[in-house]
Amino acid sequence: MFKSLRIVILAIISLILFSCSIGLGGLQSYVDAGDGYQFLYPNGWVGVDVKQSSQGVDVIFRDIIEPSENLSVIVSDVDKEKTLSELGTPTEVGYYLLKQMNNNEDNDRKVDLINAESREVEGKTYYNLEYEVTLPNQAQRHNLASIAVSRGKLFTFNLSTIQKRWDKVKDLFETSVNSFSVY
Repeated sequence: MFKSLRIVILAIISLILFSCSIGLGGLQSYVDAGDGYQFLYPNGWVGVDVKQSSQGVDVIFRDIIEPSENLSVIVSDVDKEKTLSELGTPTEVGYYLLKQMNNNEDNDRKVDLINAESREVEGKTYYNLEYEVTLPNQAQRHNLASIAVSRGKLFTFNLSTIQKRWDKVKDLFETSVNSFSVY
């Protein structure tokens, strides 16, 4: 009796663990304990050597097969007393970043904000933003971003792919963006 009960319990636990791992399939973890953030990124992506730049790029990963697919984390300073909601609503912050991208004179791309929403995780507010980008050569790209404020820093996590691959990577990218957290 107890032996069969143990077997049933082990089978249930195994199924639960297997089911949970399916949702994270194709992703691996990155943790930056020094700057206080973490995220999941697609398997088969590699880190790119980045020197701390004036634009605050902290880390970059690229797909080894489709090198135009990439993610980055940018860390910049904000007033230590500011919260993300004090910087604006998701749409306001999304349009502010869009304006920054479009105002670069060396940049001839067109960027459209297509979605902006807020999410709350363990008492911390994140803004998820979605952009469609048209490059000067008319190539189309799709970008997702997650933004958070913590300890006087603005963290911007960005994932980008070519538009024709968007339908294939959408779920994976959304899981990755939603995994981004600061502490």
